[in-house]
Amino acid sequence: MKALRAMFSWANEAEETTVNRAIGVKKLKYVSAGHHTWTAEEIEQFNERHPIGTQARLAFDLLRYTTGRCEDAPRFGRQHIRGGRVQFRQAKNEHRNPIDIDIPLHPDLRVSIDATAVGNMTFLMTEYGKPFTANGFGNKFKDWCRQADLPHCSAHGVCKATSTALADAGATPHQIAVTGIRRLKKLSGIQNPRDVRGMPTLQWQSSSENLNEERQRRNV
Repeated sequence: MKALRAMFSWANEAEETTVNRAIGVKKLKYVSAGHHTWTAEEIEQFNERHPIGTQARLAFDLLRYTTGRCEDAPRFGRQHIRGGRVQFRQAKNEHRNPIDIDIPLHPDLRVSIDATAVGNMTFLMTEYGKPFTANGFGNKFKDWCRQADLPHCSAHGVCKATSTALADAGATPHQIAVTGIRRLKKLSGIQNPRDVRGMPTLQWQSSSENLNEERQRRNV
């Protein structure tokens, strides 16, 4: 509908029409569960198929331990790691409502980066030695999910899995806000948090420890 309104506005300016029939049309309301949230078992299955040292595993770890989106992951490079912390500006709405992220560098992500052949300015590279586009990365990550027999999983769901683990670790809504500002505003009444510099290192690391404990309980 937004696109139709813009099209009619252009048509009015170009004197192709004198009305905007999209004005006043009500939006359809619908309920969606959103992207599938990865479970601990699915994370383990992906990691078994894509061990440390592979691009697929590094891509997953970048999403997992930075809560970045598809637009963010292809941008990550060594310039975003300073003093044992990951610092970057989220790509989503960066020109309208920028959100700066400053979180501890998770030790598992450090291991994954060190074990993988990476580029100079971007960790992830295509088979042609070039950085991924956002769409290209999303498609490639979906291929990696299929290779792990997880066709229903996607890059978007990794962030949701991290927010769940952080909540289990006792993170506050403002700290979890790094994983999805809008969703948390609806749940907790958060008003435009700008960063998450208060994220304790121990709490950030304990999110993965919770997943490990859950795996162990299930294997008993």
